[in-house]
Amino acid sequence: MKDIKGFLSLILDSIADHITVIDSTGTIQYVNKSWTAFAAQNGCLIKETWLGVNYIEACDKASEVHDDYGAQVAQGIRSVIDQTIESFYFEYPCHSPKQNRWFMMRVTPLVFEQVPYFVISHHNISERKLAEEKVRNLARMDGLTNIANRRYFDEFLNAEWRRCLRLELPISLAIIDLDHFKLLNDTYGHQHGDQCLIKIGQLLKQFVNRSSDICARYGGEEFAIVLGNTSITEAQALLISLLEEIAHLDIANPSSTTQSYLTASIGLSTIYPSFGAHERILIHQADNMLYKAKKRGRNRLES
Repeated sequence: MKDIKGFLSLILDSIADHITVIDSTGTIQYVNKSWTAFAAQNGCLIKETWLGVNYIEACDKASEVHDDYGAQVAQGIRSVIDQTIESFYFEYPCHSPKQNRWFMMRVTPLVFEQVPYFVISHHNISERKLAEEKVRNLARMDGLTNIANRRYFDEFLNAEWRRCLRLELPISLAIIDLDHFKLLNDTYGHQHGDQCLIKIGQLLKQFVNRSSDICARYGGEEFAIVLGNTSITEAQALLISLLEEIAHLDIANPSSTTQSYLTASIGLSTIYPSFGAHERILIHQADNMLYKAKKRGRNRLES
Protein backbone atom coordinates (compact mmCIF):
# COMPACT_ATOMS: atom_id res chain seq x y z
CA MET A 1 0.00 0.00 0.00
CA LYS A 2 1.60 3.24 -1.18
CA ASP A 3 -0.12 5.88 0.95
CA ILE A 4 -0.22 4.11 4.31
CA LYS A 5 -0.31 7.46 6.15
CA GLY A 6 -3.39 8.61 4.25
CA PHE A 7 -5.03 5.21 4.74
CA LEU A 8 -4.50 5.33 8.52
CA SER A 9 -5.77 8.91 8.62
CA LEU A 10 -8.99 7.82 6.87
CA ILE A 11 -9.43 5.06 9.43
CA LEU A 12 -9.04 7.49 12.34
CA ASP A 13 -11.44 9.94 10.68
CA SER A 14 -14.06 7.20 10.40
CA ILE A 15 -14.02 6.57 14.17
CA ALA A 16 -16.79 8.20 16.20
CA ASP A 17 -14.48 8.77 19.17
CA HIS A 18 -12.86 12.20 19.39
CA ILE A 19 -9.11 11.60 19.16
CA THR A 20 -6.15 13.90 19.58
CA VAL A 21 -2.42 13.27 19.96
CA ILE A 22 -0.22 15.52 22.08
CA ASP A 23 3.50 15.64 22.70
CA SER A 24 5.22 15.67 26.09
CA THR A 25 4.60 19.42 26.47
CA GLY A 26 0.86 18.98 25.94
CA THR A 27 0.90 20.50 22.45
CA ILE A 28 -1.59 18.99 19.99
CA GLN A 29 0.04 17.24 17.02
CA TYR A 30 -3.04 15.60 15.50
CA VAL A 31 -6.84 15.57 15.75
CA ASN A 32 -9.27 13.37 13.86
CA LYS A 33 -12.39 14.48 12.01
CA SER A 34 -14.74 13.64 14.91
CA TRP A 35 -12.74 15.89 17.24
CA THR A 36 -12.94 18.85 14.85
CA ALA A 37 -16.63 18.30 14.08
CA PHE A 38 -17.60 18.08 17.75
CA ALA A 39 -15.71 21.28 18.52
CA ALA A 40 -17.43 23.14 15.69
CA GLN A 41 -20.90 21.87 16.67
CA ASN A 42 -20.46 22.84 20.33
CA GLY A 43 -19.15 26.36 20.02
CA CYS A 44 -15.48 25.81 20.84
CA LEU A 45 -13.36 28.86 20.17
CA ILE A 46 -10.97 26.95 17.93
CA LYS A 47 -12.62 25.64 14.78
CA GLU A 48 -10.08 25.85 11.96
CA THR A 49 -7.00 24.15 13.33
CA TRP A 50 -6.08 22.55 16.62
CA LEU A 51 -2.46 21.88 15.71
CA GLY A 52 -0.11 23.76 18.03
CA VAL A 53 -2.72 24.34 20.75
CA ASN A 54 -1.56 23.27 24.22
CA TYR A 55 -4.24 20.95 25.53
CA ILE A 56 -2.97 20.90 29.11
CA GLU A 57 -2.90 24.69 29.27
CA ALA A 58 -6.49 24.76 28.00
CA CYS A 59 -7.47 22.45 30.87
CA ASP A 60 -5.63 24.69 33.34
CA LYS A 61 -7.54 27.73 32.08
CA ALA A 62 -10.81 25.85 32.46
CA SER A 63 -9.95 25.05 36.08
CA GLU A 64 -9.35 28.74 36.76
CA VAL A 65 -13.02 29.44 36.04
CA HIS A 66 -14.14 26.87 38.63
CA ASP A 67 -14.18 23.87 36.32
CA ASP A 68 -13.10 21.02 38.61
CA TYR A 69 -12.99 18.61 35.68
CA GLY A 70 -10.34 20.73 33.94
CA ALA A 71 -8.03 20.47 36.93
CA GLN A 72 -8.52 16.70 37.23
CA VAL A 73 -7.88 16.14 33.52
CA ALA A 74 -4.75 18.33 33.51
CA GLN A 75 -3.35 16.45 36.51
CA GLY A 76 -4.16 13.09 34.92
CA ILE A 77 -2.42 13.94 31.66
CA ARG A 78 0.65 15.24 33.50
CA SER A 79 0.81 12.03 35.52
CA VAL A 80 0.88 9.94 32.33
CA ILE A 81 3.55 12.19 30.77
CA ASP A 82 5.64 11.98 33.96
CA GLN A 83 5.13 8.18 33.97
CA THR A 84 3.62 8.37 37.44
CA ILE A 85 0.74 6.30 36.07
CA GLU A 86 0.56 4.12 32.95
CA SER A 87 -2.71 5.55 31.66
CA PHE A 88 -5.48 7.90 32.74
CA TYR A 89 -9.21 7.24 32.67
CA PHE A 90 -11.91 9.82 33.42
CA GLU A 91 -15.69 10.05 33.03
CA TYR A 92 -17.34 13.47 32.88
CA PRO A 93 -20.63 15.15 31.89
CA CYS A 94 -20.74 17.38 28.82
CA HIS A 95 -24.39 18.40 28.57
CA SER A 96 -25.82 20.50 25.77
CA PRO A 97 -29.01 22.60 25.85
CA LYS A 98 -30.84 19.80 24.03
CA GLN A 99 -29.51 16.66 25.70
CA ASN A 100 -27.56 15.23 28.61
CA ARG A 101 -24.25 13.68 27.54
CA TRP A 102 -21.37 11.95 29.23
CA PHE A 103 -17.94 11.02 27.87
CA MET A 104 -15.16 8.69 28.89
CA MET A 105 -11.67 10.08 28.40
CA ARG A 106 -8.56 7.91 28.09
CA VAL A 107 -4.94 9.02 27.91
CA THR A 108 -2.38 6.44 26.79
CA PRO A 109 1.29 6.84 25.78
CA LEU A 110 2.93 5.77 22.53
CA VAL A 111 6.42 6.14 21.09
CA PHE A 112 7.07 6.95 17.43
CA GLU A 113 10.61 7.20 16.11
CA GLN A 114 11.84 7.28 19.72
CA VAL A 115 9.69 10.34 20.50
CA PRO A 116 6.95 10.01 23.17
CA TYR A 117 3.40 10.99 22.28
CA PHE A 118 0.11 10.65 24.12
CA VAL A 119 -3.22 9.66 22.63
CA ILE A 120 -6.32 11.26 24.14
CA SER A 121 -9.68 9.79 23.17
CA HIS A 122 -13.19 10.83 24.22
CA HIS A 123 -15.85 8.14 23.90
CA ASN A 124 -19.56 8.96 24.19
CA ILE A 125 -21.02 6.89 27.05
CA SER A 126 -24.35 8.75 27.29
CA GLU A 127 -26.45 5.65 26.57
CA ARG A 128 -24.86 3.74 29.45
CA LYS A 129 -25.07 6.70 31.83
CA LEU A 130 -28.74 7.30 31.04
CA ALA A 131 -29.46 3.62 31.65
CA GLU A 132 -27.59 3.77 34.98
CA GLU A 133 -29.48 6.92 35.92
CA LYS A 134 -32.78 5.21 35.13
CA VAL A 135 -31.86 2.30 37.40
CA ARG A 136 -30.87 4.70 40.19
CA ASN A 137 -34.13 6.58 39.85
CA LEU A 138 -36.12 3.36 39.98
CA ALA A 139 -34.28 2.37 43.16
CA ARG A 140 -35.34 5.68 44.70
CA MET A 141 -39.03 5.32 43.86
CA ASP A 142 -41.84 3.65 45.75
CA GLY A 143 -43.12 0.90 43.49
CA LEU A 144 -46.80 1.59 44.16
CA THR A 145 -47.17 5.37 44.31
CA ASN A 146 -44.28 6.32 41.99
CA ILE A 147 -42.98 8.95 44.39
CA ALA A 148 -39.79 8.84 46.46
CA ASN A 149 -39.37 5.91 48.82
CA ARG A 150 -38.25 6.09 52.45
CA ARG A 151 -34.58 5.49 51.63
CA TYR A 152 -34.43 8.38 49.17
CA PHE A 153 -36.42 10.55 51.57
CA ASP A 154 -33.71 9.99 54.21
CA GLU A 155 -30.94 10.86 51.72
CA PHE A 156 -32.74 13.96 50.47
CA LEU A 157 -33.61 15.26 53.94
CA ASN A 158 -30.00 14.89 55.06
CA ALA A 159 -28.71 16.78 52.01
CA GLU A 160 -31.33 19.54 52.27
CA TRP A 161 -30.69 19.90 56.02
CA ARG A 162 -26.99 20.47 55.33
CA ARG A 163 -27.76 22.95 52.53
CA CYS A 164 -30.10 24.98 54.73
CA LEU A 165 -27.52 24.87 57.55
CA ARG A 166 -24.84 26.23 55.22
CA LEU A 167 -27.08 29.00 53.85
CA GLU A 168 -28.89 29.73 57.15
CA LEU A 169 -32.30 28.90 55.68
CA PRO A 170 -35.38 27.30 57.28
CA ILE A 171 -36.47 23.78 56.40
CA SER A 172 -39.98 22.42 56.88
CA LEU A 173 -41.10 18.81 57.19
CA ALA A 174 -44.69 17.57 57.09
CA ILE A 175 -45.67 14.01 57.99
CA ILE A 176 -49.08 13.07 56.60
CA ASP A 177 -51.14 10.16 57.89
CA LEU A 178 -54.35 9.05 56.14
CA ASP A 179 -57.09 8.88 58.77
CA HIS A 180 -58.64 5.46 59.46
CA PHE A 181 -57.11 4.00 56.33
CA LYS A 182 -57.35 0.49 57.78
CA LEU A 183 -61.12 0.88 57.85
CA LEU A 184 -61.09 1.80 54.17
CA ASN A 185 -59.07 -1.35 53.39
CA ASP A 186 -61.43 -3.46 55.50
CA THR A 187 -64.45 -2.03 53.68
CA TYR A 188 -63.26 -2.15 50.07
CA GLY A 189 -60.21 -4.43 50.07
CA HIS A 190 -56.49 -3.81 49.74
CA GLN A 191 -56.55 -3.44 45.93
CA HIS A 192 -58.92 -0.51 46.27
CA GLY A 193 -56.74 0.84 49.08
CA ASP A 194 -53.69 0.69 46.82
CA GLN A 195 -55.52 2.74 44.18
CA CYS A 196 -56.28 5.35 46.85
CA LEU A 197 -52.59 5.51 47.81
CA ILE A 198 -51.70 6.04 44.15
CA LYS A 199 -54.15 8.96 43.96
CA ILE A 200 -52.62 10.53 47.08
CA GLY A 201 -49.13 10.14 45.60
CA GLN A 202 -50.22 11.86 42.39
CA LEU A 203 -51.75 14.69 44.41
CA LEU A 204 -48.63 15.21 46.52
CA LYS A 205 -46.53 15.66 43.39
CA GLN A 206 -48.47 18.85 42.66
CA PHE A 207 -47.22 20.38 45.92
CA VAL A 208 -43.47 19.96 45.30
CA ASN A 209 -42.26 22.07 42.39
CA ARG A 210 -38.71 23.04 43.38
CA SER A 211 -35.42 21.18 43.56
CA SER A 212 -35.44 21.82 47.32
CA ASP A 213 -38.75 19.97 47.79
CA ILE A 214 -39.70 16.32 47.81
CA CYS A 215 -42.72 14.17 48.56
CA ALA A 216 -42.24 10.58 49.66
CA ARG A 217 -44.08 7.54 50.88
CA TYR A 218 -42.94 7.42 54.48
CA GLY A 219 -44.42 4.02 55.23
CA GLY A 220 -47.80 2.30 54.80
CA GLU A 221 -50.40 5.07 54.64
CA GLU A 222 -47.96 7.72 55.85
CA PHE A 223 -46.39 10.26 53.51
CA ALA A 224 -43.88 13.08 53.97
CA ILE A 225 -43.11 16.40 52.32
CA VAL A 226 -39.79 18.22 52.70
CA LEU A 227 -39.81 21.93 51.86
CA GLY A 228 -36.39 23.56 51.78
CA ASN A 229 -36.09 27.31 52.41
CA THR A 230 -39.73 27.45 53.52
CA SER A 231 -41.02 29.30 56.58
CA ILE A 232 -43.65 27.81 58.86
CA THR A 233 -46.23 30.32 57.58
CA GLU A 234 -45.58 29.35 53.96
CA ALA A 235 -45.65 25.65 54.81
CA GLN A 236 -48.92 26.00 56.76
CA ALA A 237 -50.65 27.66 53.81
CA LEU A 238 -49.47 24.95 51.45
CA LEU A 239 -50.54 22.10 53.73
CA ILE A 240 -53.97 23.56 54.44
CA SER A 241 -54.47 23.55 50.66
CA LEU A 242 -53.32 19.93 50.61
CA LEU A 243 -55.95 18.95 53.20
CA GLU A 244 -58.60 20.63 51.07
CA GLU A 245 -57.42 18.82 47.94
CA ILE A 246 -57.47 15.44 49.71
CA ALA A 247 -61.09 16.14 50.69
CA HIS A 248 -61.88 17.13 47.09
CA LEU A 249 -60.73 13.69 45.93
CA ASP A 250 -63.92 12.50 47.65
CA ILE A 251 -62.61 9.01 48.36
CA ALA A 252 -65.35 7.22 50.28
CA ASN A 253 -64.50 5.91 53.75
CA PRO A 254 -67.92 5.28 55.29
CA SER A 255 -66.60 3.43 58.36
CA SER A 256 -64.40 6.38 59.39
CA THR A 257 -65.38 8.14 62.61
CA THR A 258 -63.91 11.40 61.28
CA GLN A 259 -65.73 11.92 57.97
CA SER A 260 -67.48 9.68 55.46
CA TYR A 261 -64.64 10.37 53.02
CA LEU A 262 -60.86 9.92 53.27
CA THR A 263 -59.14 12.62 55.32
CA ALA A 264 -55.61 13.16 56.61
CA SER A 265 -53.81 14.39 59.70
CA ILE A 266 -50.62 16.41 59.25
CA GLY A 267 -47.80 17.20 61.63
CA LEU A 268 -45.54 20.08 60.59
CA SER A 269 -42.17 21.16 61.92
CA THR A 270 -40.00 24.07 60.74
CA ILE A 271 -36.41 24.55 61.93
CA TYR A 272 -33.38 26.65 61.14
CA PRO A 273 -30.65 23.97 61.22
CA SER A 274 -27.76 24.62 63.59
CA PHE A 275 -24.30 23.11 63.99
CA GLY A 276 -24.36 20.08 66.25
CA ALA A 277 -28.06 19.42 65.58
CA HIS A 278 -29.36 16.56 63.42
CA GLU A 279 -32.29 16.29 61.03
CA ARG A 280 -33.78 13.67 63.37
CA ILE A 281 -34.97 16.54 65.56
CA LEU A 282 -37.07 17.78 62.63
CA ILE A 283 -38.62 14.32 62.21
CA HIS A 284 -39.23 14.02 65.96
CA GLN A 285 -41.02 17.36 66.12
CA ALA A 286 -43.16 16.60 63.05
CA ASP A 287 -44.08 13.24 64.58
CA ASN A 288 -45.13 14.96 67.81
CA MET A 289 -47.29 17.40 65.87
CA LEU A 290 -48.88 14.50 63.95
CA TYR A 291 -49.73 12.78 67.25
CA LYS A 292 -51.26 16.07 68.44
CA ALA A 293 -53.36 16.32 65.25
CA LYS A 294 -54.73 12.82 65.78
CA LYS A 295 -55.45 13.45 69.44
CA ARG A 296 -57.39 16.62 68.58
CA GLY A 297 -59.78 14.85 66.24
CA ARG A 298 -57.79 14.20 63.01
CA ASN A 299 -58.44 15.85 59.62
CA ARG A 300 -56.28 18.79 60.63
CA LEU A 301 -52.82 20.36 60.57
CA GLU A 302 -50.80 20.89 63.73
CA SER A 303 -47.50 22.78 63.83
